[in-house]
Amino acid sequence: MTVHIYRDVILEQHVHLFRGAMGAEFLFMEDNARPHHANFVDACLQSEDITRMDWPAYSPDLNPIDNVWDMLGRRIAARQSPPTCLPELWRALLDERCNISQHQIDNLILNMPRHFKACFASSGKHTPY
Repeated sequence: MTVHIYRDVILEQHVHLFRGAMGAEFLFMEDNARPHHANFVDACLQSEDITRMDWPAYSPDLNPIDNVWDMLGRRIAARQSPPTCLPELWRALLDERCNISQHQIDNLILNMPRHFKACFASSGKHTPY
């Protein structure tokens, strides 16, 4: 993804609108991907008065969706007969996603503050999660 696409598609079409809906307490969370921290993007966020969350340089994925992807990957790997082609993988992902309860996803989200604290305390290095 280029910096311009990131700004035009993500920041302007989604983040800007979401920030407006959330109000002054909005804190923007993004990882350290190169397009996220280009000077061009910094200027865009600053002009919109959008505050970024501090993010350790070396950190595990701190977004709950990454934990859901990990859960899906583990479920696919644990299958009796793993997928052998893309259509099988697609069907397996859809099946396994249906087997993840909303309660499990809610728990991932509710545990994020504890996960953040552990990650920041270790300066982004290994945490026991």
